[in-house]
Order: sequence, then structure tokens, then C-alpha cells
Amino acid sequence: MTPDQLSDAIVAALTSLVDAGRVTLPDPVPTQVRVERPKVKEHGDYATNIAMQLGKKAGMNPREFAELLAAELATDDGIAGAEVAGPGFLNIRVAAGAQGEIARVVLDAGEGYGRNDLYAGQRINLEFVSANPTGPIHIGGVRWAAVGDSLGRLLQFSGGDVTREYYFNDHGAQIDRFARSLLASARGEEAPEDGYGGQYIHDIAARIVEDHPGAATLPDDEAAELFRAEGVEQMFAEIKGSLHDFGVDFDVFFHENHLHETGAVDRAIARLTELGKMYESEGAQWLRTSDYGDDKDRVVIKSDGKPAYISGDLAYYLDKRERGFDRAIIMLGADHHGYVSRMMAMCAAFGDEPGVNLEILIGQMVNLLRDGQPLRMSKRAGTVITLEDLVDAIGVDAARYALARYSTDSTIDLDLDLWASASNDNPVYYVQYAHARLSSILRNGADLGLTADLGAFDPSLLVEERAGDLLRALAEFPRVVQRAAELREPHRVARYLEDTASTFHKFYDVCRVLPQGDEEATDTHRARLVLVSATRQVFANGLGLLGVSAPERM
Repeated sequence: MTPDQLSDAIVAALTSLVDAGRVTLPDPVPTQVRVERPKVKEHGDYATNIAMQLGKKAGMNPREFAELLAAELATDDGIAGAEVAGPGFLNIRVAAGAQGEIARVVLDAGEGYGRNDLYAGQRINLEFVSANPTGPIHIGGVRWAAVGDSLGRLLQFSGGDVTREYYFNDHGAQIDRFARSLLASARGEEAPEDGYGGQYIHDIAARIVEDHPGAATLPDDEAAELFRAEGVEQMFAEIKGSLHDFGVDFDVFFHENHLHETGAVDRAIARLTELGKMYESEGAQWLRTSDYGDDKDRVVIKSDGKPAYISGDLAYYLDKRERGFDRAIIMLGADHHGYVSRMMAMCAAFGDEPGVNLEILIGQMVNLLRDGQPLRMSKRAGTVITLEDLVDAIGVDAARYALARYSTDSTIDLDLDLWASASNDNPVYYVQYAHARLSSILRNGADLGLTADLGAFDPSLLVEERAGDLLRALAEFPRVVQRAAELREPHRVARYLEDTASTFHKFYDVCRVLPQGDEEATDTHRARLVLVSATRQVFANGLGLLGVSAPERM
């Protein structure tokens, strides 16, 4: 019996009490009842406070209401008992057979176990990484690559139609500085004071000169344009390749230049003008963002006629909405925190709902440690640690898991020695080892002629306390997935997998799954093998949501 099935059983019991006239409620019986795992095992398998919520509405003492509900639930074959505690809490024990059925539910659903329809019918635009094509992806961008891709998987698993989008900033001063840096390298000159350094600049410049002999001797303007176009193309191709190798692929690469070349900025301003949200002052055009919580109004077109930075944001957001997206989620670094209020004001100015049609997630910094000391320099990029640096140090799986394992609200200190180690202290190794161990048990069972046969499965044989703990852990997976998607917190899946790995190992330590020596296989062995198979499926599904491999052997 899963938590959702138990919720249905409680709803049915409440309905029965109301229909029999034993309870009178002013409102219809709720269609869903929240049940939770008690912190203290002795309090039962699950608990609910529904009697405290409905008791007074029914004109009854909550404990009295809970007693009636407990008695009604006791008639359900799937419930071993229900006890009233405190002011009206209901502690429920699930019958072994009903609890063991969780393993069947998992295996019947297979790769779909944990799916939900939270975002069914919604088109979601998820924008993340969006690093400027002026250098390799630095460690902050790598964090968003791991978290963003995992979030996309969660949203899809929750029914959403997700488009992963990379905003390609190929317009503005940073690109100009990048081009000048390449040209300086090609000419054997020092990089501009505000330019970019690192070996990658010299490598790209050398390739451009190889492809275009004489490029460095062209007139300055012509040479700068050539190095800009070629350099951006090469850098962006490298960024896309690095992300692909990291397991992150995008559906759309949106070029900032497109907004300026197609008149999208003018269309956005026209729309806001029609809505009465724009005004002119001191020769400039302003957006009334202060009407929507921003600390001041924002200049959209400056007095010299040039667009201000926010103009691109206006055009880009409107473009997403016109492409039919119900939700636009943007993931940004900590240095963009002051950016949120103006973006939300912009959303409201268009007549949309901030936090629904537009969400902005802010991620904190990542620090890498080796031998207890912070790493600050990349051999290749010169000033920042890059995606390649991290992957070279600990591998793709460990890097993705490590970066997705923590709340984006927190700064991460990653100990590279720990994350590269093959030990249970390394969280990704611990979780992947659990999957490999589960796979090994199933292989060994197959060698003995035993399989996880649901046709012969007797769930009532999974009576041990540790088996019950593991079954209840598996039953929690769908709720963990839905909550992680709803709160935009992939780290909940990682922490769940670590807790469930611990629960599995405790089960395996006391419950022998396979017969030993000349021992005959029993129905208990077969039931435990089904539980092992279901547990492996949950680990595979969870690791898949994090974009981390589920190895069969380690």
C-alpha cells in the first residue's frame, strides 16, 4: 500500500462515516488526505492529522473523531491497525501483504515509477547555463548545467513539455573585448587591459590564423570583425561539445542578435506602450517597473536612442510567451540577485503572473578543494576553474551528482579527493554501489534459476522490520519526485537515494535474499528477490533523473 493508496483508503473511510450519518461535515469529504512517515518507528508506518482538521468542523472532539476513523479503517484488509495519539493524531500500521504490494507496484510501472501529472499540458521553457561565448564554461555555469538538466528531467517526469534553451549572448561589449583579445594574440601583442587571458585565447587565435592566413594583418576594423565571427563560432562549438560530453543537450540555442535584427525589441516596447506601461522623460523611454515592486523605473531606450540592457530582456520574455510557453524558468548566478525584482516587474507589466509565468532561480558559488586547499586557477582558462577541469578531476557522474546534490541556495565546497574516491564516504559511489550490488544479487539469483517472478510473488512474506523499512522507502519515491519538481530542488532526489541506499544495506545485512549451499529456495527467497528488483528499479529511475549512470558492476 503506497501513501497515495493509503490516502484513498482514508478518504473511503471518511466517506463511509458520512454516508452512515455517523459524522456530519459542512463541506464535501476531501479527495486527498496527507499521510506522513512518523519520526518514531514505534508510532506506526504512517500518520495523519486529518481528525484534527475535520473534528471541530464535525462538531466533535478531534480524538473522538479519530477513534471513529480508526475503527472504520480497521475494517480495511490492507490496514493492520490504527491508533489514536495525542490530541487526535492517527498512527496507522499497514498489513504486511498490502505493504509488500509496493514492490509489485514499482515493477509494474518500471521506468515510469515515480511519474506524475503535476505539469501535464504545460509548456515550460527552461533556460540555464547561457554562458557568454567568450571562454570555457566556468564552475558556476557547470553547476547550472547539472542542476538545470536534472530539473528538466524532473519537470518532464512530472508531465511537463519542457524545452531546454541556451541564450547565446553574441551581442555587446563582452564579445568586442573577446574579439580584441584574439586579435592581440594573433598579432603577438599583450591582451587588452579589459580583455580575456588564458591559453584558450591563444589556441583559438592560432586556429583562425591557420584557417585565414593574413587575418592578423587586415585593417583593425576588418580584422576585429573576422576574429569576432570566427572566434565566437569556435568558442560556442566548444561549449556545446563540452556540455554534450557532460550529458547536457539543449533543444534551442537562441541568439541575442536575433532580437535586435528582427525588431523584437521594438515589438516589445510597442506592446508595453499599448498597455500604458511606457512613458518618455528626459529624452528617454521608461518602463513603469516601480508600479510592480521594482525599486525604480527602468530606462528601456536611452536618450541617445540606443537600447538599454533591459530592452533585450523585454523582447526575449515576450518572444518566449509568443512561442506558446506557459512558464519561463531562468537559472542565474548569485551575481544576478538584484536582477530579479526588475524581471518580475517586467513580467507583471506584460499582464502575466510573476512566479508562475516567469520564475528566476538564483544559484550560489562553488568552491573546489584539493588537499584541503581551494583551487583558483585553470591551466587552460587562466582565471577560472572550468567544466573540463572538474570532469578531469572526478569524472562526469561524480561532477553531476555533486553539483545537483545540494540546494542551489547554498554555497558548495567540493572536496575533489573525496568525490574521486571509491569509498562509501563518496555519496555518488555509495549510491551507485547500491545499484551495482542489487544488480549482482539479481545476476546471482539468475545463476540459481531464480528470478523476480511477480506471478509467484507472495507479498505477505516480507514481514521483517527491515523489509518494511525498505518498502516504505520505495513508496516515498513518487512523492519525493513530485516535491523536487514542484520546489525546483533536484537535490531532494539525491538525498533520497542516499537514505534509501542505507535502508537497503540494513535490509540486506539481516535478510538473506538467496539460498546458500544446498539450501532449497523458498517463497521467502523469491519474495525478497522481487523486493531487490523493485529497489534496483527505483535507484535506476532516481539516478536517471539526476543524469547519472546506474552501473551494473563496480
